[in-house]
Amino acid sequence: MGVETELVEYRRDGEVALVHLNRPERLNAVTVALTEQLGAALARAAAEDARVVVLAGRGRAFCAGHDLKEPEPVETPMQTRLRLEAIQEVTRLTRRFPGPVVAAVHGYALGAGCEFALACDVVVATEDAQFGFPEVGVGLSVTGGISRLLPMLVGWAKAKELLLLGDRVTGAEAARIGLVARAVPSGEHEAAALELAQRLVERPPLALSLAKQVLDHGLDATLEEAMVREVDHAVLTSLSGEGEAPKEAFTRG
Repeated sequence: MGVETELVEYRRDGEVALVHLNRPERLNAVTVALTEQLGAALARAAAEDARVVVLAGRGRAFCAGHDLKEPEPVETPMQTRLRLEAIQEVTRLTRRFPGPVVAAVHGYALGAGCEFALACDVVVATEDAQFGFPEVGVGLSVTGGISRLLPMLVGWAKAKELLLLGDRVTGAEAARIGLVARAVPSGEHEAAALELAQRLVERPPLALSLAKQVLDHGLDATLEEAMVREVDHAVLTSLSGEGEAPKEAFTRG
């Protein structure tokens, strides 16, 4: 009897939790087990008080989306709902994680793989990476909060184009249109993401966590609600003692 493959690898590098999707022979395509293990890895990082998570993929791709070569599941509508909600739980766990989650993307980030990436707080992609949402073309629907996240990232018109046509964009183009934070040369995505993670670890932890939260909650709030939350966070940071951190960033040359 063979040893079961670890579909999601987890290890620590100091304050950073490194999470790798690990189905390289299938371009890290999504299965129920991979989704469950990814959720477990994110929960573990939170339980271990990791400051930052870096999410990447083994082999030639970040994640090529749902594995269409897997047998079509025979399930009831309720079972289908539970399976899809498990995929959405990855987005929820990413947003609930107290610190930043950085995606390091290369190769393909398609469908659910693109959803996993865009749920992250910062996305670093290789210039030749491929992002796309092929769901409509194969008779499926997006999940993972993309109906809300994608228009916020690229605007209503571009989001409609990307979803309805399923056109792919390169990492370089994705950075240009605001789909990802930055594009780097091929092969440098993980090193760049790790360098960014180390910079984030050096930031005051409460202020960093609240900065993430205030932006995330702002997606779901009215302007008035957002301003109330900003004041709440400002009071917390003023009482935390982190205000004694170096203030060189505010000095004028």
